[in-house]
Amino acid sequence: MQLSNNALAVLEKRYLAKDEEGNPKETVEELFHRVARAIAQADLQHDPQADVASLEETFYDMMTNLEFLPNSPTLMNAGRPLGQLSACFVLPVEDSMEEIFEAVKNAALIHKSGGGTGFSFSRLRPAGSTVRSTGGVASGPVSFMRVFNMATEAVKQGGTRRGANMGILRVDHPDILAFIDCKHNNEDITNFNLSVGITEEFMRAVEQGQDYDLVDPHTKACVGTLNAAEVFQLIVDRAWSSGEPGIIFLDRLNRDNVVPTVGEIESTNPCGEQPLLPYESCNLGSINLVKMLRPSDTGSYEVDYEKLADTVKKAVHFLDNVIDVNQYPLPEIDHATKQTRKVGLGIMGFADMLLMLGIPYNSDEGVALAEQLMAFITDTARQTSRELAKTRGAFPLFSVSTYAGQAPLRNATCTTIAPTGTLSLLASCSSGVEPVFAYVFIRNVMDNTELIEVNPILKETLIRRGLYSEELMRKIAAQGSLQHIPEIPEDIRRVFVCAHDVSPTYHIRMQAAFQQHTDNAVSKTVNFQNSATRQDVAQVYMLAYKLGCKGVTIYRDGSRFNQVLNIGKVNHKEDAAAPAQPAAGEIRPRPRPPITYGITERMKIGCGNLYVTVNYDENGICEVFTSTGKAGGCPSQSEATARLVSIALRSGISCDEILDQLRGIRCPSTVRQQGMQCTSCPDAIARVIRKVSDALKNGKPVSQLALEQSPCVCSSCDRPAASQQMPQVEEMSACPECGEKLEHEGGCVICRSCGYSKCN
Repeated sequence: MQLSNNALAVLEKRYLAKDEEGNPKETVEELFHRVARAIAQADLQHDPQADVASLEETFYDMMTNLEFLPNSPTLMNAGRPLGQLSACFVLPVEDSMEEIFEAVKNAALIHKSGGGTGFSFSRLRPAGSTVRSTGGVASGPVSFMRVFNMATEAVKQGGTRRGANMGILRVDHPDILAFIDCKHNNEDITNFNLSVGITEEFMRAVEQGQDYDLVDPHTKACVGTLNAAEVFQLIVDRAWSSGEPGIIFLDRLNRDNVVPTVGEIESTNPCGEQPLLPYESCNLGSINLVKMLRPSDTGSYEVDYEKLADTVKKAVHFLDNVIDVNQYPLPEIDHATKQTRKVGLGIMGFADMLLMLGIPYNSDEGVALAEQLMAFITDTARQTSRELAKTRGAFPLFSVSTYAGQAPLRNATCTTIAPTGTLSLLASCSSGVEPVFAYVFIRNVMDNTELIEVNPILKETLIRRGLYSEELMRKIAAQGSLQHIPEIPEDIRRVFVCAHDVSPTYHIRMQAAFQQHTDNAVSKTVNFQNSATRQDVAQVYMLAYKLGCKGVTIYRDGSRFNQVLNIGKVNHKEDAAAPAQPAAGEIRPRPRPPITYGITERMKIGCGNLYVTVNYDENGICEVFTSTGKAGGCPSQSEATARLVSIALRSGISCDEILDQLRGIRCPSTVRQQGMQCTSCPDAIARVIRKVSDALKNGKPVSQLALEQSPCVCSSCDRPAASQQMPQVEEMSACPECGEKLEHEGGCVICRSCGYSKCN
């Protein structure tokens, strides 16, 4: 097995079956045998004499050789009691109170099973509309989105993470302006990705500067008009400032709707790449393109199309079997999914493949290869689906589909390009069809030690050319790119481009190239530099429209209130030589006093004990230390929290301000257990700080503090800290689970360190 140490750690944390104490009860090899065995069993439904033992080994080898990996729910749940294997679902939201809350309930069940959900709120009547049955007025789509958001907040996906949602509203809905603005001014729709459903008519009106009609979905009457160019500019402005909303071209989704007589496609899954009819789900998987290369006669690499074809055939067989062994969370989903039997085979490692082939991502050659590869994959996948249909039958709605009259297909759709953040971490390759985000990272670990992580293909190239050095790697990390480092030859710089080196035009050209030969859609993020203008975003949206994309997601570096990912220096060594006196307006922490006094309290957390030391001098609390017990815990995170708190305290920041940031933060390992004194390591730190702070304010000797359970650190209410709202990914500057940096890619957010993903 070719798994890296990081991949093994992620598998152990997120995928291996665990006992009641949270300890793994299977090995990595047993995990892949469990998945392969469970999926192979589906062959018996079509042939009682099928050689499932041989098929199990075929599937096992394909996964452990990292040639293909299915979506995370399949790895987590196949062969286990939950048995829910789908990644994404779309649920209908109809215009009645009963149907709305039925959708809320169904979404909760899906999130509990480990899936993500997409919704169109376009059928809900606008805010202020009369409700004849009650004599009241409708509260509108945005109001009900908050209800869905709160329900999501309360349910953990399979006990490990919050559910992800996609919220879509048609651009001609009367409440569209409120929808576009709903995450700009509010922080209560934090569990949703948002996209505006764009029509071709609207885009033509944008180009011509014309007004367009707003249509009440309940009465179908025109209730007003808006200027299309102004609405488009508002979408652009909000995306420029915060990355949302994205846009989805609804007419294009339905142009490729295989069964248009059955229903209209109104929504996608949380990342925008899987359009689905109401109650449909989709099973996804990705081929690692790095494994589809072979050495050429010239000593470089070339695409091994024979191996790629073989892998596609095995992968489609695998995904079709998933449909049959899947335990769906709702009977309506079971029925709808099996009526069309949609699968979504995609790819990962494309950027790494280009590096090994010596082709720049931002080149015509790279775009041409994307078209060629995806055309080959989709053609091979459809041919495999036709072969399966000969022995298993076509999908039940084939006779009323757009394929009627052609050779029968087992699956209504075969290909999707999904985000592969966690999967690509397991496969040690680049994510989806994204360019490499950064080639060198520097991480701070304990005791101020710095760990340099270098893209293995770049490292191998530099070593082969006699250019590799730690000093050079630090320089690359500091600049975030190779492009302005003269020590690196031009031919290397030309190929090793990162996400911010790629122009927005090439981002969209690459997305369009893959979209041209993908049944469903392509999940991709156009990463802008911070200096990008609103006009740059507008041009990308218009280019995506003109080149045939089905949707667009953008992110401008540093655009959100708290930066999600910074590329550059981690430790600023030159700071040591800075003047001792702060510049005007600059805040510097006072020196640590030589003698301090304080207490150490043992706090029970979900993974053992955390010892929190809070020290003070004549000026008040001045430092905090933490230490974990033998059971483990998150020592680097709690130490980082303590260090930052200490600096803030000695810089004059009030305890109340600090406590407001720490209180009530929740850790899954803590909130799932009974009898906890706190909800997380930061919450434990806050409780001890509060205890010492209160004692100092009241003149009570700190040394005599009783070790009773610490009180709530909330100074404004009577609720226990555990009830405080969990901070959202959008509000964090780092991974909420490991503290490392997050990346925007594939329409999602991913931590390349621990495998945390907002979406999958």
